[in-house]
Amino acid sequence: MILKNSKYTRLGLLFIVISLGAKAQEPKQNLGALQDSLNKISLRVLSAQSDEQKFVQNGLFVKTLVEALKTPNSFKYAFDSLKTVSVVKSPDDVFRLLTWYTQLVDGTYRFFGALQMDTPSGALKLIPLIDQTENLTDPNLITSNKNWFGAKYYEIIPVTSSARLSYYILLGWKGNNERSTKRVIEILNLDKGQVTFGAPVFDGKDLQSKNRLIFEYNKQNAMTLKSDLKAGVLVFDHLSPFNPDMEGKFEYYGSDGHMDGLKIIGGRLKLQVNVNLVNDPNGNDEFYIDPKKKKLEN
Repeated sequence: MILKNSKYTRLGLLFIVISLGAKAQEPKQNLGALQDSLNKISLRVLSAQSDEQKFVQNGLFVKTLVEALKTPNSFKYAFDSLKTVSVVKSPDDVFRLLTWYTQLVDGTYRFFGALQMDTPSGALKLIPLIDQTENLTDPNLITSNKNWFGAKYYEIIPVTSSARLSYYILLGWKGNNERSTKRVIEILNLDKGQVTFGAPVFDGKDLQSKNRLIFEYNKQNAMTLKSDLKAGVLVFDHLSPFNPDMEGKFEYYGSDGHMDGLKIIGGRLKLQVNVNLVNDPNGNDEFYIDPKKKKLEN
């Protein structure tokens, strides 16, 4: 696959170069001070008036983040005060994902991230994630860390089969543009330090050929996508158009009040229709637009 010569692709390559040079341990830094610096830089990214300025500041953010991660045993530092970065550790403590995004002037998004492995010595082992969403000819492709279908992840669920770890489920927010938002159920395989995204583990109507699930809906709506580990199921809002004439126009989709799920059975994710679960309160509930009410307005 030929990659477009874009500024953010070059920034991703910079991330790889910096990370590859991070093997040598440096004197211990003040991680708290570096975290403060990262927050200040992220504010400059947000306030930048052009995409060029955003990428310049984000490049400085990447450099400072890698400098912080090069500190011995940085895997144990939570970075829980970072305001723009989602830091999620796998439940088995094998790795963690650090993901964030930059919103461009036209309302679209570019995602950035890294997978940090825990190591016995405390030395840094970092795998950069390079968002190539705009270059993927098919969003259903199985990809590597170098052609990542970018997202900001907020939950990691390990899946085992016959007492053996099979893969990890990643739940993420993907943004999209000024009209619609996306969420994604991603599959991560981690084998001998090699990362692949996407796998045919889904069962159910229209899901057999899927390597990941992508949900797109109206920007003003909220969507539930979470795990219920006690029930061993992922639950998500069923999305439908505000009226039948809008079928296939996902900027006019929203929750129709029903929920579906994916049950983890034998290491596979089997579709469950009309799951009867009660939503927990959500901070985005105030932005929810009732699809039925919207139909009447239209």
